[in-house]
Amino acid sequence: MGGNVCKILSLDGGGAKGFYPLGILREVEALLPQPIHETFDLIFGTSTGSIIAALLATGRSVDEIHELYKEHVPPIMRASSKSAKTARLRETGETVFGDAGFDTVKTGLGIVSTKWQLETPLIFKSRETQAHGRRATFVPGFGCKLADAIEASCSAYPFFEIKTLETASGDVVELFDGGYCANNPALYALADATVALGHAPENCRLLTLGCGQYPEPKRGFIARQINNFLPVQLLQKTLEVNTASMDQLRRLLYANVPTVRISDTYDKPEMATDMFEHDPQKLNLLRQQGVESFARREKDVRQLLLSED
Repeated sequence: MGGNVCKILSLDGGGAKGFYPLGILREVEALLPQPIHETFDLIFGTSTGSIIAALLATGRSVDEIHELYKEHVPPIMRASSKSAKTARLRETGETVFGDAGFDTVKTGLGIVSTKWQLETPLIFKSRETQAHGRRATFVPGFGCKLADAIEASCSAYPFFEIKTLETASGDVVELFDGGYCANNPALYALADATVALGHAPENCRLLTLGCGQYPEPKRGFIARQINNFLPVQLLQKTLEVNTASMDQLRRLLYANVPTVRISDTYDKPEMATDMFEHDPQKLNLLRQQGVESFARREKDVRQLLLSED
């Protein structure tokens, strides 16, 4: 990092489909001359993207993150009830992050969640320079632990429970999945870069990674009978519409920001999946597709991140 250029990494939500951007990031990490947290001035993530963002921002390698995903994601997604999913998510956060707070982060971090009662975004940030006002009272991550902020960002209601947190200022807030307000957090990251940090848009460099779009998986008779299929479809559609609309706004409002967006669409039946995927073979296939997606945009990524222009 350095100079007048602000490099931004933005990571979409998508549940288990986070294996796809991990494939992309494996290749991005390999081409960089320094670790990802030393390359990007801001790393923003929503839901599964918040997990990856926090791990990268605290210095973890992509291979380390992939190993953690292989170990922890399938059991979370395989859990049958809302309470069981939430418990596994919470246990994973405590295991991976412990009591670490936002003061342990090594670069600018943004984790997007949504306020349940006020129906507005709440974005956990690591640095006072990212604040859009009230800097005198700024506390990294509102004084919350990384694990709690990530749980809030990942709490895809009604499949996970709403997360209640108390901030350093004594506010008690109920939070749920950041995907309901910004499944694609690139606009929020750009607002930090251009407004809070004061960078000219043309001096920003944005790499924005989605989780891909896939055919809907076929559900068995029992799943359809217990009325589980429609809510999953509805949540998936809601997040996809949100992602597309945020990206359209980004292109309109920040047309002069050099940007590479990677999130391919697949139509082959064998690629059918959703955010609750827990088949290790399918998850591995998603990661492989991420590698292939990077290969198609490698020249653009190199130009974005390594060019001196």
